[in-house]
Amino acid sequence: MDYQSLLSLFEIEPEQMFKIGRYDAVYSRGIVYIMAPIQDREQNELIELHKLSTHLYTYGDQTIARFKQNKTRSYIGQHQDQSFVVLYNEHLRSINTSMGRSLAEFHYRGKLFNEKVQVISRIGQWKELWEKRLEQMEKVWQQKLFVEPEEEFDRLFIESFPYFMGLAENAIQYLTDTELDDTPLDVDAGTVTYQRFSRYLWEGDVCIKNPFDWVFDHAGRDITEWVREHVHLHYRTYEKGILSFFQEYQRLIPLSSFSWRLIFARLTFPLHYLEVVEDYYLTNSEHNKKLLEERLNTLINRTVDYEEFISRFYELAGAPVRSFKLPRFGWV
Repeated sequence: MDYQSLLSLFEIEPEQMFKIGRYDAVYSRGIVYIMAPIQDREQNELIELHKLSTHLYTYGDQTIARFKQNKTRSYIGQHQDQSFVVLYNEHLRSINTSMGRSLAEFHYRGKLFNEKVQVISRIGQWKELWEKRLEQMEKVWQQKLFVEPEEEFDRLFIESFPYFMGLAENAIQYLTDTELDDTPLDVDAGTVTYQRFSRYLWEGDVCIKNPFDWVFDHAGRDITEWVREHVHLHYRTYEKGILSFFQEYQRLIPLSSFSWRLIFARLTFPLHYLEVVEDYYLTNSEHNKKLLEERLNTLINRTVDYEEFISRFYELAGAPVRSFKLPRFGWV
């Protein structure tokens, strides 16, 4: 897409165009500019993201992309009947410290934000969101039950869903019990987190943290997704990495019993399975469907291993199981 009119409005002279994740970006005079479409974003959400990005940058995180004003002193520009904001970052650097330490620093700065966050907040909403997602998938599964499977993926989904639904229900019950009989501490205050954290968002020659990837939630959200991805990437060899990650993280932010239990519940909830199924039935690409079928097969074949991982998680992560009296599932 030619962004000339938008770039002119924001007084940017592009030297090079490229992609950062799903976003188009340009390089100009040592600064990276990201064009972020905002057609589905309400104004209050943009205000919250703007404030959070400014806050994190002010508190020392130079990898944060901030909102740029245009000639008219507005943050929004129009291009081909679409609304955009332009994000920028002039400190092009990679993250050299460990992932555990880096994530703790990110969360620590986010906890210092003292204004109320509403639109992008997910605090206390996990149970409701999980139940809604599970109910939606159960409806799809019930529809599939009464027709002959058209594809191999349909058969795999029909056969595997009851198991993963049971896993999800266990996670929801564990979360419910945690919220009923454990008390959040100051360390459990909300912070800036990612919608879905991945190490790949921060790795590479240049790290630019994009506010449009964020929500405001408990830090356990990002911690869990790092662990989930680490187990997937280092199948059979994940133990050492998990322990060192939690040691590094807790040098800055010790975890409470409430935090440990939220992480355990979220790890048990089969988000990876639900995403594969959702992505399959949303895509029109035969290539992507084949990849997702292979991924589903892998998840199904690894269910016993993942159960074993869940059963050992607290010990692998160095959690104080006895002193915090961290409960487990009956089947674990």
